[in-house]
Amino acid sequence: MSRGTRPVRLGPPGPGPERPRVPRPPGGGAVQSLPLGILDTILATKRDEVTVLRHPRTRDLLRARALEAPPTRDFAGALRRPDGRLGVIAELKRRSPSKGDLAPGLDPVPTAKAYEAGGAAALSVLTDAPYFGGSVADLESARAATAIPVLRKDFTIDEVQVYEARAIGADAVLLIAAALPDDALLADLHALARELGLGVLVEAHDGHEVERALRAGARVVGVNSRDLSTFAEDLGVAESAARLIPADVVAVAESAIRSADDAARMAAAGFDAVLVGEALVRAGDPRGLVAAMAATPVRGRG
Repeated sequence: MSRGTRPVRLGPPGPGPERPRVPRPPGGGAVQSLPLGILDTILATKRDEVTVLRHPRTRDLLRARALEAPPTRDFAGALRRPDGRLGVIAELKRRSPSKGDLAPGLDPVPTAKAYEAGGAAALSVLTDAPYFGGSVADLESARAATAIPVLRKDFTIDEVQVYEARAIGADAVLLIAAALPDDALLADLHALARELGLGVLVEAHDGHEVERALRAGARVVGVNSRDLSTFAEDLGVAESAARLIPADVVAVAESAIRSADDAARMAAAGFDAVLVGEALVRAGDPRGLVAAMAATPVRGRG
């Protein structure tokens, strides 16, 4: 594959692995007092992680495993349901930088099975450890326990992470436009993921980023109602951006969806699917909440 020999592009140069880590508050709580924005702080940590993954032997092993991996499950196809109902991407999430611990004792296997039993179209699994308490093992366990596609939810900034996602069994990856300001890098990572058979959710936070996602070739565009600088939430952001997503592109509403009513609001705005994490991991009956959301008819944008 020709992409295996091209230079790896990391975006803005970051310090090497000796960069000191920003301490996390006791118990994995909020990091709102950090001098950098939350996203900037997370990306600094990701650059350190990428430095390790880009060691030639590690990168070559991940690439080989990615190329030998079995077929993926159709992520985009699962989100646009033939019955015209809302697709639910149900997320496994132990903590967040803004809210602290959400479900520190979360067991990925029974949680994933409950989501699937409730009618989830796909799973989203956090694999970031320092800020979200996730792991690669969570993704592997959740996927092995279910038959629906699994999105690797992480901060992808380099092609070696795309190879890693394919190697560990993910069916799709997340690309956050705000974390990838270089249009060429965003397009390259999207193209590589598609070449490897991965679905791609390109996440935007405003109309400009929706346009960037579409220029990169995105067939699944997410609109996140959370400001990554402050973690403030507003569903109106998603409602405003929905009309910018073409009818033939799968539209996903992300963040601030706490109830079936919120999900219905996003469906009425024209979204094909919603990605829900915090509300589900805190719910007394996550299966029932997934089912309620998944029963919502989608209005469509055509």
